[in-house]
Amino acid sequence: MIETTKGNLLEAPVEALVNTVNTVGVMGKGIALQFKQAYPAMFRAYEKACKAGEVKLGKVHVFDMGGLVGGPRWIINFPTKGHWRAGSRKADIEAGLQDLADTIKRLNIRSIAVPPLGCGHGGLDWAEVRPLIESALGDLPDVRVLVFAPGATPAAASMPNRTERPKMTIGQAALIALMDRYLKGLLDPFVSLLEIHKLMYFLQAAGQPLRLQYEAKEFGPYAKNLRQVLIRLESHYTQGYGDGKDSPTKAIELLPGAVDEAQSFLQEDALIRRRMERVTDLIEGYEDRVGLELLSSVHWVMGHNPEAKLSAAAAASAVLEWNARKRRALKPEQLTKAWKHILDKGWAPTESTV
Repeated sequence: MIETTKGNLLEAPVEALVNTVNTVGVMGKGIALQFKQAYPAMFRAYEKACKAGEVKLGKVHVFDMGGLVGGPRWIINFPTKGHWRAGSRKADIEAGLQDLADTIKRLNIRSIAVPPLGCGHGGLDWAEVRPLIESALGDLPDVRVLVFAPGATPAAASMPNRTERPKMTIGQAALIALMDRYLKGLLDPFVSLLEIHKLMYFLQAAGQPLRLQYEAKEFGPYAKNLRQVLIRLESHYTQGYGDGKDSPTKAIELLPGAVDEAQSFLQEDALIRRRMERVTDLIEGYEDRVGLELLSSVHWVMGHNPEAKLSAAAAASAVLEWNARKRRALKPEQLTKAWKHILDKGWAPTESTV
């Protein structure tokens, strides 16, 4: 019996949960990341199986939870693509569904929750995938199949995270401390993901060796590898990153105790505290998403365009040429003011800060 539903698949009251995976051992975002955080032992087994070449398209990978009370008995990893960068293919979904049906029969599973296989990052159309699921699983006798249609991501607070609390590091402590400093000047209890990227951009530009690999993206300087830091912090020190997707407006909150632990960790490091003070001083008057995008974008072009470093007009022109969205959102006079502000605060980029 098939029932279509929406919500948090990980909370489904079933014997088996189906997780969508690739065959290279990466659970980086979306529902796969949620499974990784909720079931660390399952991820380790899956990762090991991938390294051994045992996870293949068209075949499911089963992890037995051992019948623990209050949770599913099985996690069934369903490969929907080869490499995590690749798209999903309808033929692989069909083959995998046949193996899933055989697995349900073999393990005598009586209830199972299935996500929208190959949709979302996989690129397949739900209108094509749904009939495949119904055809493969709809006639299984005495089996309740909960099919989760594509929909809104569950709230981060509702996503279970059973990963081990990470040890504090300089970079993590700095991120938490900067968030705390920034929040003290706001009315909101959270910082957007965009703002976090810009705060860390400026801290690195101040000389802190964070190893963040910033690139020029739609909303200004963006570091893809910052997401790994946010994933480690999630549910332990911060909350809101959840599924690991990079929406610029995603709201990240600090959890109780995070600031005290970060400040204690940084207590003896006078240099990083001075660098954070410099960042706080620089961004005064620019404490919102648009302000930090504007300021960081101007700073970026000053560091990557010799003319922009010498001329406010050249800097404004370079930012406005960045993309159409910036031309709509930012005005030349705002950019000129930001350029002068950067110089007045002693933040003109050097080779060591870009």
